[in-house]
Amino acid sequence: TVAWPASAVPTGTFADLSKLRERVVKVAIPRGDAILERKLAPAGTQGGLSAVIAEGKRAMTVRVNDVVGVAGFALPGNYVDVMVNMPQDRQGGKDSQISLTVLEQVLVLAVAQEASRDDLKPKVVSAVTLELSPQDAEKLDLARSVGTLSLVLRNQLDKESVATQGITRDQLLSLKQVVQRP
Repeated sequence: TVAWPASAVPTGTFADLSKLRERVVKVAIPRGDAILERKLAPAGTQGGLSAVIAEGKRAMTVRVNDVVGVAGFALPGNYVDVMVNMPQDRQGGKDSQISLTVLEQVLVLAVAQEASRDDLKPKVVSAVTLELSPQDAEKLDLARSVGTLSLVLRNQLDKESVATQGITRDQLLSLKQVVQRP
C-alpha cells in the first residue's frame, strides 16, 4: 500500500484491500503504479482473455500468415481493418476478383495465444484474436468463408471511417494501363 495525499488520490483506487481479493488484472500494472478499477476484470470473473472482452463484444480468432498478419506488427491493443479478396459474381457469368474492406477499427485482443500488451516486438503468428460486435463477428465469419482475409494496421489515433467501394481486378488493370500511358 502507498499513502497518497487526499487531494491526489487517483479516481478508481481502492482504500479497502479486501475489495481486491479474488480480482484479476486485465492489463500489466508496473511496480509503484496505482491499482485502478479500470485495470481489473469485473468482480467475479475468472480472468483470462474473456475478462478483457468489452461488454457486448465477442472475441473471434482468424488464421493469418506473416503477410496477412501485417508481418507480425498487429499486436494486442492495436487496431486493424479487415479486408477480403474474393470472386465477384458479375452479369453474364464472368467472375472478377474484388478486394474490399469489410470491418474497420477492430481491436486486436491477442496474437497466437498471448494477450499481453507489454511486448512491443513484432511476432509472426498463425492466429489473431479480434474483438467484435456480434454483427461484425457474423461479417467476419462470412468473409473468411468466401475469400482471403488481410489485416491492415491502422494508426491508433485514426478513428475516421472511410467508406470505399472496393476495387475489382478489371478496375485495377485499367488503372495500371492509364498510368503506363505516356
